Amino acid sequence: MKMRLFTTIIASFYLTFQIAAQVKIQSGPMLGYSTLNEVGIWLQLTDSASVSIEYWEADKEFIKKKLRPSFLEMDETHIAKFAVSELIPGTDYKYEISVNGDIQSTDSVLSFSTQVLWQFRTDPPTTRIAIGSCTYINEASYDRPGKAYGSNYKILESIADKNPDAMIWLGDNIYLREYDYFTWKGYLHRYIHTRSNREMQRLLRTTNNYAIWDDHDFGPNDANGSWIHKDWALDAFKLFWMNPSYGIAGVPGITTAFPINDIHFFFLDNRYNRTSPDNKGVEPQILGKDQIEWLIEALKFSNAPFKMIAIGGQVLNPAKVYENYAQYPEERKYLIERIVEEKIEGVIFLTGDRHHTELRKIDVDGIVIHDLTVSPLTSGVHSVTNEANENLISGTMISEHNFAILEFTGERLSRQLKISIFDKEGSELWSRAVNAK
Repeated sequence: MKMRLFTTIIASFYLTFQIAAQVKIQSGPMLGYSTLNEVGIWLQLTDSASVSIEYWEADKEFIKKKLRPSFLEMDETHIAKFAVSELIPGTDYKYEISVNGDIQSTDSVLSFSTQVLWQFRTDPPTTRIAIGSCTYINEASYDRPGKAYGSNYKILESIADKNPDAMIWLGDNIYLREYDYFTWKGYLHRYIHTRSNREMQRLLRTTNNYAIWDDHDFGPNDANGSWIHKDWALDAFKLFWMNPSYGIAGVPGITTAFPINDIHFFFLDNRYNRTSPDNKGVEPQILGKDQIEWLIEALKFSNAPFKMIAIGGQVLNPAKVYENYAQYPEERKYLIERIVEEKIEGVIFLTGDRHHTELRKIDVDGIVIHDLTVSPLTSGVHSVTNEANENLISGTMISEHNFAILEFTGERLSRQLKISIFDKEGSELWSRAVNAK
């Protein structure tokens, strides 16, 4: 009897050891936010395990520091997040990941960099930002019958080939399906399935990733603030991304703001407090007064030559179709008027949603505002030929899978933005220049 019990214990221990030894990285690592002195790193494992990283200055491998996760969720998702802090500005670092004490092999050396402390010292550095929206990863079991909606995943590798300083995901970064809507496990399933895409991994690993959401990250198609599971949507978004913050005082959601060198980014939440445009009982809104007033005050405070505002749907397109801001004429008018009356220069909206790419521009009393729509990355492509083009810049309409690189160059007082649109192979489709005032 004792021998049988001893054998059972040994077998159980051996099985536990075998399972622990088999735990690997499911997806990532992904670089999140980067500041002058801190960088976020996200990763997901295949099962529960002990995980840590060791990091060092790229040219000082003999001085390594070990770090445990700042956030760990090992019951359902096996996600670990690291806030690598007390770093040196403008410095390249390397790191390695250990799972249950075993260093994990990766396709390339893992590295990250802090932002440069250029203020009062030099001109700001050249900065290159990739942007795109609408990433559909097929899953035949739960996709709608017929032709697959997602394709050309290699575009994600083409973005990585451009070596951007950051990637901004402009919403519809996942596509929740009917299978996913009504359970927390469904939300997790969709994020895990999308985040595990093979072609995505190098982009996650090699550049800092930031994200906003749109309807398909939030709930069903065109979902608004009435969606019963919007708190699940927010919790899942925060779990799978590493933006610097989420929401503003008294207003939950994904709103945030941060600099990348001398360029300031403002992320807006177009879902959490959105109402139906034809609701007779309340004033229709996408952002709401509190979020707009926060944005205007933040824009006024910013001294950046370009102020990049990321929001899921188109702002300047006057066509009252789909989920364009034109469907909410009063709030749209108020937002634009506030930017103009405060004389805020250098505003460029970064938008997605529409499954085509275009650049729009308005000039109101000398205040120029742009709206760059970049879509889609891998989801279905839509061709638009019958919408109002009064503020559309000729030659910028693209109806194929594409992404953009925003390149900011020049001296501190004469910065220039070059917008370049690329196809799935990374070949340039068009470029335009915008000068800061």
